[in-house]
Amino acid sequence: MLTPLGKLDKYAASENVFNRQMVARSLLDTLREVCDDERDCIAVLERISRLADDSEPTVRAELMEQVPHIALFCQENRPSIPYAFSKYLLPIVVRYLADQNNQVRKTSQAALLALLEQELIERFDVETKVCPVLIELTAPDSNDDVKTEAVAIMCKMAPMVGRDITERLILPRFCEMCCDCRMFHVRKVCAANFGDICSVVGQQATEEMLLPRFFQLCSDNVWGVRKACAECFMAVSCATCQEIRRTKLSALFINLISDPSRWVRQAAFQSLGPFISTFANPSSSGQYFKEESKSSEDISVEDKTRIRDQEVPEDVHLRPEDVPSDLRVTTCSVGLEHTAEEPAAEICRNSPGELSVPVDSSELCALSSASHQEAASSERDKNPGNYKSAFRPEVGSSSQDSAVLDQELYNSFYFWRTPLPEIDLDVELEQDIGKNLSPERPEAASEIPRPGSPNITMATRKELEEMIENLEPHIDDPDVKAQVEVLSAALRASSLDAHEEAVGIEKRSDLEDDLGINELPNCKISQDDSVPLISDAVENMDSSLHYIHNDSDLSTNSSFSPEEERKSKIQDVVPQALLDQYLSMTDPSRAQTVDTEIAKHCAYSLPGVALTLGRQNWHCLRETYETLASDMQWKVRRTLAFSIHELAVILGDQLTAADLVPIFNGFLKDLDEVRIGVLKHLHDFLKLLHIDKRREYLYQLQEFLVTDNSRNWRFRAELAEQLILLLELYSPRDVYDYLRPIALNLCADKVSSVRWISYKLVSEMVKKLHMATPPTFGVDLINELVENFGRCPKWSGRQAFVFVCQTVIEDDCLPMDQFALHLMPHLLTLANDRVPNVRVLLAKTLRQTLLEKDYFLASAGCHQEAVEQTVMALQMDRDSDVKYFASVLPASTKISEDALSTASSTY
Repeated sequence: MLTPLGKLDKYAASENVFNRQMVARSLLDTLREVCDDERDCIAVLERISRLADDSEPTVRAELMEQVPHIALFCQENRPSIPYAFSKYLLPIVVRYLADQNNQVRKTSQAALLALLEQELIERFDVETKVCPVLIELTAPDSNDDVKTEAVAIMCKMAPMVGRDITERLILPRFCEMCCDCRMFHVRKVCAANFGDICSVVGQQATEEMLLPRFFQLCSDNVWGVRKACAECFMAVSCATCQEIRRTKLSALFINLISDPSRWVRQAAFQSLGPFISTFANPSSSGQYFKEESKSSEDISVEDKTRIRDQEVPEDVHLRPEDVPSDLRVTTCSVGLEHTAEEPAAEICRNSPGELSVPVDSSELCALSSASHQEAASSERDKNPGNYKSAFRPEVGSSSQDSAVLDQELYNSFYFWRTPLPEIDLDVELEQDIGKNLSPERPEAASEIPRPGSPNITMATRKELEEMIENLEPHIDDPDVKAQVEVLSAALRASSLDAHEEAVGIEKRSDLEDDLGINELPNCKISQDDSVPLISDAVENMDSSLHYIHNDSDLSTNSSFSPEEERKSKIQDVVPQALLDQYLSMTDPSRAQTVDTEIAKHCAYSLPGVALTLGRQNWHCLRETYETLASDMQWKVRRTLAFSIHELAVILGDQLTAADLVPIFNGFLKDLDEVRIGVLKHLHDFLKLLHIDKRREYLYQLQEFLVTDNSRNWRFRAELAEQLILLLELYSPRDVYDYLRPIALNLCADKVSSVRWISYKLVSEMVKKLHMATPPTFGVDLINELVENFGRCPKWSGRQAFVFVCQTVIEDDCLPMDQFALHLMPHLLTLANDRVPNVRVLLAKTLRQTLLEKDYFLASAGCHQEAVEQTVMALQMDRDSDVKYFASVLPASTKISEDALSTASSTY
């Protein structure tokens, strides 16, 4: 008969520890009982303060576990007990942070973070009560364990208290703790939370105060500290400017990758991909897709609006003067073929008036810029033989026109490819070909240094031999051995180049002399054969982007050498050393010396790296991606399968068709663990493909019904989900011919979850086919449903027919008049079904779904009368469940419960 306060006092004074623990657990219930009386609430809070002085650690820990709940109660009842939390509870939490018992300290730390996360502590209390205590606990003379825990609390609470308090109160002490010479545990905690502090205080404070400390931590004597730095490197990089990221942090990260400790290297390689992603520039990595998925290109932000209005149909021939300069540079992208042989130029006549000249890979296609178009076009109208050709001008020319043209034509990016698109010439070429030929042109063209000329090749071979000699003493190192093998292969290739290039130059010069290929007036590029960004060479996967940063180096940098091969993976978005280390993650030796799952980490971060580099630098990652796609570990391939749709968005439709589709096809035939990654995003990937390429996969969808383990029903459920999305990508005929058999197969699956999704699939299929013109496919599908399910000898098939009809009604997949005409007569005949489960579901469908439609509420036709008669017959059914569901009103609260409770019984 004691009051709540009397019980509290009795058990709080008990000598039994369990009684006092029970008091701590029941504090919240006691407060709720006396919440109407403010004085009783204050009395309970005062007893909490006395209970906090209990000598038993388990009692104090139990009390601290209840504090967040009590604080929330005080917040909800703030008008009656103002300042209760700040006066009675917060001092206990802060005091327990320095408790002698470890369990009590841990509980108080968790309570403090929970209170901060729920914003139950006032900002004034944080500054005046919490932070001063934490700063005191991190003093040099503080207990080691307490100091480490206090630093961790300071770091975790920084994002919750905001930038102002962190910079004024937490940041100075944090910087001191980073240099704690005595306790490496403290430095390790600081390193582990360094990224969180940087993200809170912002760029200026990070660069001025935190970066010097971060450099010290990265070179700490304890490997655990360096490992923690490697793990938070991405967060630190995000808080700095691009210049510091490129000049300072990159070199620092390279040191961590080459750290003596394997654990540090392992953490660094795991963070390498995320760190590279911080170099992403939105203006350069932004994606742009043309309408109707004809092509996709990398375009700078300021060029998007200009090019958007200048697209032309595929069957229209483009003249160079009609194309914007930026688009011409892209469409004329060219690449060096990494083969010793070079195909000689061939001339073939496509049709009268058009001359097609496929040019070999040594020629450079560079169309004049937009600023030069007006003057050039006027000169061509007057004298077609006097303007510069679409090919490279003479390197040795000293005329002013040539100098201006060189300056406008050449920039820091040169795109090489092989072969070039066909160039269709106007009829004027045939008429005036004799007048346009100039004897000086072939001679000048023959003076142009060709790629792989003998003198350059000899110099390159000497360099290769010297490099191989220098590396041979260190041949035991796996990395050095691999480098020697590459250099030896390049040496053999360069010796072969010297002979092949001499023959190729003779053939080209003879051909140009005969045809006057240097003069191509009024050349136009056929849109049918032009390649906006991806050429046939990319599809053959043997071309690469080639950068030359100085016009004067054109002749000296265009040789087939190891330097040229190395440049095939050079870009200027991220520091090359970082990219080289990332590409080396697929090296088998890395798995032995760093981490057995390093290839999986490489695969996981590859889409982010690809987005950072941009699709114009995809050539740098193509080989690595192919290596990962053929990795022996299924976890690596599974990772790629789950992200291939994201990579397709980054690369665009043409690169996807050239490089990702073959890998995608390989994943379709892989293990189920890999196939599920492809299946989960099948719609996302297929919608990026051209419609012709997309239709090829219709034949392979049936293969998803076959799995390694027949019990893997989630695989089939995911297939049904994806087929619902795929309906919009295919024509009604394709849906009827290819998707319909799969959907009907899934409707008869052994697992109910698969059937549930399949009913939705079939209903959506009925909707799509009915809306098609003419709707014959929809009528045929309905007839097949009636024949295969409505008249199925098995009761489960007839029940499936009722489910499909219910879904069609609920989702309005058919107009009610069409439903009444095609499906309802067969549905009503099931009222006489001998299996009660079928009749139960029919009663629910008619009473709760069909009769609620306006078509049956408003009209009084024969269809409504037939439904009502069927419902009345079901109300007199011999089965009690059928009677119940045929009688109960849809507005009753019992229906939803019964629908759920009988769902399993109807299967």
